[in-house]
Amino acid sequence: MAWRLERRAAGRTIGTMSNPLLDFSGLPLFDRIRPEHVAPAMDALLERANQALQTVTAPGFPASWDAMARELDVATEHLGRAWGAVSHLNSVMDTPELRAAYNEALPRITEFWTRLGADERLYAQYKAIAPASLNAEQAQAHKNAIRNFVLSGAELTGTAKERYAQIQERLAELQQKFSENTLDATDAFAYYASEDELDGVPEDVRQAARAAAQAEGKPGCKLTLKMPCYLPVMQFAHSSRLRERLYRAYTTRASDQAEGEAQRFDNTAFIREILALRQEEARLLGYLNFGEVSVVPKMAESPAQVIAFLRDLARRARPYAEKDVADLRAFAAEHLGMHDPQAWDWPYISERLKEARYAFSEQEVKQYFTAPRVLAGLFDIVQTLFEVRIVRDAAPVWHPAVEFYRIERDGELVGQFYLDQPARPGKRGGAWMDDVRTRWLRPDTGQLQTPVAHLVCNFADGVDGKPALLTHDEVITLFHEFGHGLHHMLTQVNERDVSGIGGVEWDAVELPSQFMENFCWEWGVLQRMTAHVDTGAALPRALFDKMIAAKNFQSGMQTLRQIEFALFDMLLHTEHDPAQDFLPLLDLVRAEVAVLQPPAFSRTAHTFSHIFAGGYAAGYYSYKWAEVLSADAYAAFEETAAPDGSHHLPTGRRYRQAILEAGGSRPAMESFKAFRGREPSLDALLRHQGMA
Repeated sequence: MAWRLERRAAGRTIGTMSNPLLDFSGLPLFDRIRPEHVAPAMDALLERANQALQTVTAPGFPASWDAMARELDVATEHLGRAWGAVSHLNSVMDTPELRAAYNEALPRITEFWTRLGADERLYAQYKAIAPASLNAEQAQAHKNAIRNFVLSGAELTGTAKERYAQIQERLAELQQKFSENTLDATDAFAYYASEDELDGVPEDVRQAARAAAQAEGKPGCKLTLKMPCYLPVMQFAHSSRLRERLYRAYTTRASDQAEGEAQRFDNTAFIREILALRQEEARLLGYLNFGEVSVVPKMAESPAQVIAFLRDLARRARPYAEKDVADLRAFAAEHLGMHDPQAWDWPYISERLKEARYAFSEQEVKQYFTAPRVLAGLFDIVQTLFEVRIVRDAAPVWHPAVEFYRIERDGELVGQFYLDQPARPGKRGGAWMDDVRTRWLRPDTGQLQTPVAHLVCNFADGVDGKPALLTHDEVITLFHEFGHGLHHMLTQVNERDVSGIGGVEWDAVELPSQFMENFCWEWGVLQRMTAHVDTGAALPRALFDKMIAAKNFQSGMQTLRQIEFALFDMLLHTEHDPAQDFLPLLDLVRAEVAVLQPPAFSRTAHTFSHIFAGGYAAGYYSYKWAEVLSADAYAAFEETAAPDGSHHLPTGRRYRQAILEAGGSRPAMESFKAFRGREPSLDALLRHQGMA
């Protein structure tokens, strides 16, 4: 229970108060943490954690869950919380100084967690705990702990144990380097386009690009590879040459195909070494490959079951995907005079076809989704459905754009969260939820600690004093991450290791996030969370109907795209020989499932952070796996909705209690069955995506 790498909360103050990383009296002091604080804080916390480990493994220390938690878990939680704050800042406010401090501390932190997870004395203590002395939550946490010890090398001896530790340390270093290269390669690119080149690009994107160039004293418009800039250019720029320029830069980031100087960020060698080390780790633990190790703590029973699931879904989606491509080709030839579209043309053709077929554009929709209104609408649905109240709160933050909120029920604090929406240099791409601290009935104080989360996105800022505008896809992203946040914050479990998302099988962890996405397609919800940026008018029903008609536009292609990533990931970690080049495998997967083949120079694997730096190795399938669960869970809300579309509050309550509040205190399948009364079915997913 004590060695997990997740970021965990802390209680008592340790050491001097002059170091903000050692102040555990309240929320992290993000406004005061500096790079020079990192090393001394980690020294103090590692020393304290090592002492605690020695204490609980000394002869005569009782094999008692509570006694060990009071000593060891409290110490490791302090370490986890402080390191979590440093890691978070490294992700959202990267500077050369902070990066250096982070990288200096990383090997020591990794070494400690690895050693803790593999400590045979501690493992023996856990095995000696009497099951009858544990409550239900502790029993689940104990079961997970025993399994994690085995997967962390606790049963290894001698040179095998030493080698396992070396592998963990090196993997942590390589994954960080992969992440840094991906960020640096993205940040390093800039193209200063003329106004003419941006013909077709939405005005708010042009304004932002113009302002970015002016800020540097340069003419024209600065284009970057950050999503709020890259995607609209690919979708709307009439210039195929401009789209090609950005596409090449984007798909060759951090690879051997990057242009000139940018090749210094090539991730190829890191990928190959990561794969080789994971294979070696699996063999040390007695498994054939890393895919087998990965599924041990998941819902899926074996890599073979996952591969069969993905291929079955690909087979069902393929006819729809082939029709999607045929439609695109016909439209491009007939209406755009494009008889041989290239990879960089497809997003543009897609957008034009969508506009023609459904008579609306993403840009038109975007005008109604102002960030403040969307947030108010999200809060409204959460407050209604889950019987809570969300209000602004105050906390130290790392950037002026960050907001802080609290969630209450009946006047009692349930949880809190930071919200960091805008994209900026030094902030890694994508969107994520991370925990700051976990709900825990603290063994040291006897006090109930409430959960706190980070919700991070990368949206465009507002321009000309207007609020930021979100695409509908970005609205879905916000709801998705908030779903993770609710899973973490609404838990009612008091045992830290199975509280919130703790202990939830990785392939079920996306259920609450994907579940929330469904509300972005409900008329009643959208009415309340839209207001035109200029007129304040709500989204018109006619435009909503067009969005619904277009909802499953290219769902076949999108499904196959996700299966391509997931299948590549699983085969890479099961059937691939790490001594060989990994690109031919990607080509084989694409030949099997993709309906559009990228150009030979494309290197998307080189920035596939989910599997090379983000915890989804041999686990990317989880998105599709959990989609089955989330679609089926949402179907319960459809089945009980009133004629006017309003939700059945008892269904919301059942979902909250069975899924969100239960956290990881029982297997995900049990939680699902407690809500639905049966095992999940694929039918709802296929129906929701227009492939039934």
